[in-house]
Amino acid sequence: MPKWLKTSLKIIAGLVLLVVLVLIGATLYITYNKAKVLEMVNRQLDKSVDGTLIIGDMKPRFFSGFPDVSLTLQNVLIRDKKYAQHKHTLLDAKDFNISLNTVALLRGVIDINHIDISNAAIDLFTDSTGYSNTAVFKKDNKKVKDNPSESSSSTMLKKFSLSNVNFTIDDRSKHKLFNFAVNDISGKMRYPDSGWRADFHLDVQAKSMAFNSLRGSFIKNKQLKGDFKAGYNEKSGKINVAVSPLKIGDDPFKINAVFATADKPSASFTINIVADQIMWRNASALLAPNITQVLNRFNISKPMDVTCSLNGSFAGGSGGPKLYVTAKVRNSKVTIPGAELDSCSFDGIYSNNYIKDKGYGDDNSFIKLMRLKGSYNHLPFTIDTGSIVNLLKPIATGNFKSSFPAADLNWFLEDDVAKFNNGSADMNLRYKADIIDYKINKPIIRGSINLRNTDIYYLPRNLKLKNNSLSLNFVGDDLILNNIRLQSGRSVVTMEGRVNNFLNLYYNAPEKILLTWQIHSPQLYLNEFMGFLSPRKGAPAAKSRGNSGNVVDQLSNVLERGKAEMHMQVGKVYYKKFLATDANAHLITTDDGVIIKNISLKHAGGSLRVNGKVMQGNALNRFDVNTTISHVNMREFFLAFNNFGLQDFTAENLKGFLSAKTSITGGVTDAGNLVPRSIKGTLDLNLQDAALINFQPLMGVGKFAFPFRNLKNITIPNLDAHFLVNGDMITIKPMQVSSSILNVDVAGVYGLTHGTDIALDIPLRNPKDDFKINDLAERAKKRYKGIVLHIRAHEEDGKMKIGWNKNHK
Repeated sequence: MPKWLKTSLKIIAGLVLLVVLVLIGATLYITYNKAKVLEMVNRQLDKSVDGTLIIGDMKPRFFSGFPDVSLTLQNVLIRDKKYAQHKHTLLDAKDFNISLNTVALLRGVIDINHIDISNAAIDLFTDSTGYSNTAVFKKDNKKVKDNPSESSSSTMLKKFSLSNVNFTIDDRSKHKLFNFAVNDISGKMRYPDSGWRADFHLDVQAKSMAFNSLRGSFIKNKQLKGDFKAGYNEKSGKINVAVSPLKIGDDPFKINAVFATADKPSASFTINIVADQIMWRNASALLAPNITQVLNRFNISKPMDVTCSLNGSFAGGSGGPKLYVTAKVRNSKVTIPGAELDSCSFDGIYSNNYIKDKGYGDDNSFIKLMRLKGSYNHLPFTIDTGSIVNLLKPIATGNFKSSFPAADLNWFLEDDVAKFNNGSADMNLRYKADIIDYKINKPIIRGSINLRNTDIYYLPRNLKLKNNSLSLNFVGDDLILNNIRLQSGRSVVTMEGRVNNFLNLYYNAPEKILLTWQIHSPQLYLNEFMGFLSPRKGAPAAKSRGNSGNVVDQLSNVLERGKAEMHMQVGKVYYKKFLATDANAHLITTDDGVIIKNISLKHAGGSLRVNGKVMQGNALNRFDVNTTISHVNMREFFLAFNNFGLQDFTAENLKGFLSAKTSITGGVTDAGNLVPRSIKGTLDLNLQDAALINFQPLMGVGKFAFPFRNLKNITIPNLDAHFLVNGDMITIKPMQVSSSILNVDVAGVYGLTHGTDIALDIPLRNPKDDFKINDLAERAKKRYKGIVLHIRAHEEDGKMKIGWNKNHK
């Protein structure tokens, strides 16, 4: 072995031996001078304490803090002078371990390098007046001590550790409560020219982190673990803290914080937090309960990237820290009150300071969603910027855009209102809506909804429409409908419509909604719209609605209970054998029928005017109409209306022109057919240039009374008649039939099925030349010259009998 190496080893061994001897000496010194050293420690600590400081016992720990001397202080107690009033002990430590600088100790000076506190409780308390038990620590800013041999500054810790410590900051004046169960805090300190630097490990349970105890705690009952780097600069008075990662519960966070201790009147703080891929509910659970409760009305199915900035003051006064949170959500299911949005992606911002200088509360909070895209019941949409303001009573605003095949509406409507096929749809809406109380605080909507070239099957009325287009425009509180084209079979209709005060009536009073239509059509086949006469089909009772049921139910309710006022102009109207031209109509639909106001049209060479109503029923549909008929061709008219249900008196028996006034009620089926024997009312008619052709009742009389006359074609220049209709019984008020070959006075009852009893007075003279008599009085006098037969046609035992009317007047 080289000589120099031997010499070096001897020197090192000597130094080690010297240190050991010094430690042994220090330990023996403390052991045999325990009371003196304890007094020195108390005296050193008492310099900074204005209250009660008790150290129950002190024991040396040999080699524990080599090369320092380690001491265990047991049952350490620190209380301020007002402890008897507030009962909060600042420090109660069962084990308080310290390491002392050996050289300084031998000089009679206490220099603490390491503190280890375990099995302890630290309670920093401030009462409602602002007094704090930290007043136990004296404020001494003297730079030079009376004894130069003593330390001229606060003790500079090199190491520190806490375990099994309950740490509390309870500030009643500012409603702040921080409480941590410390499993382990351990670190090292360095002291550059100005301030200090620290590296430490933290493992604590956050029982309370309430910046405003009236609103609850952040990260309540969460485990916090991480390795921190911290530093303090005396010139700026700022403490900087960084940790990456800090695990809060099971989620890792990157945290940077700055505590400005020099700020007046109280220290302020800024905490920046970054969390990658955290679940929504995990993130909301870290916030105060008042915020969590609001945010949990929503949910996001997949993890998201979140940043959070907290800015506040330990002085309080503004309701809590200012929060600014950002989130990136990609391809997630988002749940909102009353609906689920699929495949959502957006960038979000949350803040509790929507309006500056109005505090940091829920009523001043907002959520902003940017570049939002997703789908609702298979309807894709985008919102360039959407906001939710005031989370106590959240109001949502934004621009909603969507473009999709019209058939995608079938997912939304769930086969309860309509089915769509072919064509496209788009929406461009600006909205403002109360998310929670939308039925009380009505939404405000601006913009349009458009359907193009789509087929619609309106299920409640079994109505099929082809190649349709429409545009719905929301202007103010009104709904304007234009560019509407509907086609059902061969019927093509163009429409313009308007609903005033639509948004205010939609939820609370749909029965007051009145949709005013202007309708035009070149040709209309009424039988293609008979679905409106059938009762509305109910939705399947046991059907599951998913998340759109409320919307669909309300829409269906509005469509059925709302009323429509229609002003129609139609070139041609077809209904079975009926054809009308130049039709104008004013109709009002209700939830159970149609009110007819002044229908006018041209038909069979004349014109018709109709007023009345058609009301839906379970067994049949009732109508009540008043009609004015002017100079229509009788044959065409009776043929068009299927002879009005008559069997013995049909279009084949008639020629001439008819004018009439009717007031009748009756029944019509869902298919639009008259219900037999349902018609009741009055009929007043006038015939011009008429003829009765092969009318069997008169032909039967002719066989009995005029066996040699041909009654197959009887011309009637003019006839006025009045009838009462009651089911299958028609009462014929006394009337005079003046024809080319026979005059007849008729009165009685004609039964469509039974009960016929008609009296006929028939002059036997031939009246064929009566039209040449211009004097009407003379013509009437001549009418009854000669023989007059009094005939009675009546039914007996189900058979028609014709005989003399013995009781004629």
